[in-house]
Amino acid sequence: MPSPPHRAALAVVALVLSGCTSAPPTGPPGEHAPQVPVVDPASAAGARGEVTICGVRDTGVFETLTREFNERGGRLSARYVEIGQDTDSTRAQALQRLEGGSSECDIYLTDVTWTGEWATQGWLKDHSRLTEQHRDELMPSTVETVRYDGRDWAVPFYTNAGLLFYRHDRVPPPTTWREVYARAAQDRSQRVEMQAKRYEGLTANFLELLYSAGGSVIDDSGRVTVDSPQTREVLRLMAQGMESGAIDRACLTYDEDYARRAYESGAAGYLRQWPSAHELISQTEAGPATKAVALPAFEEGSEPAAVLGGWNLAIAAKSENPGAAVALIDFATSGEFQKQMVLNTAQAPVFASLYDDPEVRAKLPFLPQLKESLLNARPRPRSPVYAQVSRAIYDNAYAVISGQTDVESGVREMAEDVETAQETF
Repeated sequence: MPSPPHRAALAVVALVLSGCTSAPPTGPPGEHAPQVPVVDPASAAGARGEVTICGVRDTGVFETLTREFNERGGRLSARYVEIGQDTDSTRAQALQRLEGGSSECDIYLTDVTWTGEWATQGWLKDHSRLTEQHRDELMPSTVETVRYDGRDWAVPFYTNAGLLFYRHDRVPPPTTWREVYARAAQDRSQRVEMQAKRYEGLTANFLELLYSAGGSVIDDSGRVTVDSPQTREVLRLMAQGMESGAIDRACLTYDEDYARRAYESGAAGYLRQWPSAHELISQTEAGPATKAVALPAFEEGSEPAAVLGGWNLAIAAKSENPGAAVALIDFATSGEFQKQMVLNTAQAPVFASLYDDPEVRAKLPFLPQLKESLLNARPRPRSPVYAQVSRAIYDNAYAVISGQTDVESGVREMAEDVETAQETF
């Protein structure tokens, strides 16, 4: 993880680039917000030339996007450069370019967890005015993923939130997580499959429970809040679930694919998973008996919560053609393209009205459930050192649920590790 830039470096980044202004967005910037150029939405009008997007291995979204954008004719064109095969390798390749001052990429496809780090390093332009132009069209929760320290640093492109899949021939629709675990403890055929290996997936599973229980990891001021009664309750429930067999103990080695395959084999009644699993499950013997719902509340009286996934489009501070980048983002977030993206690639849109579109719902039968989950969704902890914060969460959550340590020690260690991570910024 690179260290924060010095003030001198920030001053260099603050130089006005073409297609941008140096004025701050509406409202005062946060304490750590660097002085960077602000994207001018009007710069798309006179733009010309090529815009380069850099990101993860393309599953068809960007082939469609660049083709459709280029077929419009005119003075603009776009190309997509794969710089990684997965999230981690893409981030590593992006950091090499960003730290080296490369202007190769006008737009980066950014994971929702990267916003704080990239913003504080001065690697992105301030997108606040551009996001404001699209705000009424976007799912509100997706906009939260681009916000850090009072500014917006990207524009949402496609989104994601967890669902709970269940075998309706074995178990009733879930009402609360406590009820799910209680039933599963009594009948192993009703047990839960989840992502519980020592990685980001466990962080997401933990946060979904913590947010629903009313807890948090870091508050809006940056104060660490994870040492709380809510964290203790969540870890206690998870540890007891593992001990009783309510959670399949093999989940300690599972990522998304392994958890899904275990569920498809008939080993469980419930599966916490991302929506992309729907089509794969439907092609197995478990498919006809499987339904999906939004994630339940932690217990009676609490509110359901989900954790946002997805990817955003961010204009690099070093982009030499920001006007063309704005034009491409305007096209990518239009209702026309967002609908085509759903129909062609089944990615969940950020364009809010599409969740009620009959044609889109026919393509994604779980869309009403996903919409409910997205409306309840919250971003992961906002931090410029999110990778370290996540590691502090999943390392200590794993230690508790695997039986390596007790709940009290796990909570204390988690809080200390998150504090240590925050202090590195």
